[in-house]
Amino acid sequence: MRRGAASGGGVGQRWDVVHFADIAAHGYRWEHEFAFLPGAPLVVKYLSPLSINVLNGILVWDTARTLLSLSQEHIGIEVGRLGTALSLVPLSAATQHVATGYAEPLFRWLSYRGMLCCARRQWQRATLYFVLATVLRSNGVFLAGFVVWGSFRHNPVRACVASAAIALPFLAHNYEAYRKFCPSSSPPAWCHNTLPLVYPYVQNVYWDVGLFNYWQLNQLPNLLIALPPLYALFVYAFRYLFHWLTFSLPPSPFFRPSIAPHALHALFMSLVLLFASHSQIVLRLAPSMPFTYWALAYILAHPHRHPWASTLWIPCAFVWSFLSVILWVAFLPPA
Repeated sequence: MRRGAASGGGVGQRWDVVHFADIAAHGYRWEHEFAFLPGAPLVVKYLSPLSINVLNGILVWDTARTLLSLSQEHIGIEVGRLGTALSLVPLSAATQHVATGYAEPLFRWLSYRGMLCCARRQWQRATLYFVLATVLRSNGVFLAGFVVWGSFRHNPVRACVASAAIALPFLAHNYEAYRKFCPSSSPPAWCHNTLPLVYPYVQNVYWDVGLFNYWQLNQLPNLLIALPPLYALFVYAFRYLFHWLTFSLPPSPFFRPSIAPHALHALFMSLVLLFASHSQIVLRLAPSMPFTYWALAYILAHPHRHPWASTLWIPCAFVWSFLSVILWVAFLPPA
């Protein structure tokens, strides 16, 4: 069953929400449904559409407030204000503000809150936020890197325990699939793997996710849609890491040492999205990385280096926010 192949009733059921609604109503019945972690189906199951919309509105407000606080910790108040203002023009307006039942608003809020706790060395609270984020999306596992970066040198045992806790929802999800499918007389092929994980299997088989699998001529529009945010992420990440690796960090708020784990996380996620994923979902995942808005602020603050991007970003972002809602309602990519 390919993405978008399912259909469902109700205006709010588009794209992944079709699968969330089925899982919420019947549990995990089919192999392909294990591509989705249980967090979003649980929200759909226990909250009404109105409650979800109210919750999303609260999350949008508190996420912006948290981003400003996080920016103050790492990059300064002036850049923080600019980055927070830029975050109010969403890369994917549908999944961030319009669609009911998507995991992105809650995942973004949990990620930001956990990162802020890391900046304040509140490791237990950070771990809790990141565990809840992993219940929503598999890439929450990589948030463990922030805890490891900040605490491993002082307390490696705590860092390892926190990392295991953050990975636990993902491992438990795969174990549930193993219990469901593998004890049968004719188990699926993935049951015989050294690590019998259902998640990478269904992503590859049902969604064609894999290294360079998406680099096809018919996917060129989606790749082009993904280029603006990827451009911003790569430009700032490589610029930052170049200075960091050469020990020549200039006296600029954009190159403070504390930004390093954010730059590494953003670079890793960007490489995965470009080479081994459906690249256009960067529009949904980039907002969960504060580094995205610091990157945009960096580009706008250096128009001599990025004349086209610094001039076109804001007007194009407003147009795209409106257009993305229309595409989503019409059940068209890149939702």
